[in-house]
Amino acid sequence: MANPIEAMVNMLKVAIDDTNEPKAPLHIIEAGDCWTYMTAVEEYIRYEEAALNTTTDDEVREMLEDAKRLCKKHVKRLSAFMQNEGIPLPDVTSAKPKSDCNDIPLGVKLTDDEIVNGIMAKLIVGLTMSTKGQADAIRDDVGKMWLEFYLEWSTFGGTLKTLAKKRGWLKVPPYYYPPGSPV
Repeated sequence: MANPIEAMVNMLKVAIDDTNEPKAPLHIIEAGDCWTYMTAVEEYIRYEEAALNTTTDDEVREMLEDAKRLCKKHVKRLSAFMQNEGIPLPDVTSAKPKSDCNDIPLGVKLTDDEIVNGIMAKLIVGLTMSTKGQADAIRDDVGKMWLEFYLEWSTFGGTLKTLAKKRGWLKVPPYYYPPGSPV
């Protein structure tokens, strides 16, 4: 079995080695991963926009702005990549207009807890999709892009978890005690 550190070093060597060899065309799964991820991240931005219209909490607003910036960064990079590779861009919903959170009825308005946990769910999907894209990638440039997306989601996730813990919003499953163990 290969040493994990050796595997990472080899992967970095490949990522850094930018030879001017012609790139192979993307295979269908690489193209599909790009298209699906772009669709999902564009929809995350719509959620973040709606949530920004809902909350008045400064820390939640800051977190949402960070999430929105991250998603827009991924969309910009992936959009340029997809256009360069000839992959059609997905048809996505329009941006949400800004609105006053006081105009939103209470039965419709998301709570800060719901907003943060919704972003956490989207974070998990972003991490999973980045991992899948990296695993499916044959081309080194594609694998590197997915790895960068994964690392950016992971970094954002650390600050998100800190906020959720601080506010008591982190959803923790019940503890597991095996049968017969002392409680």
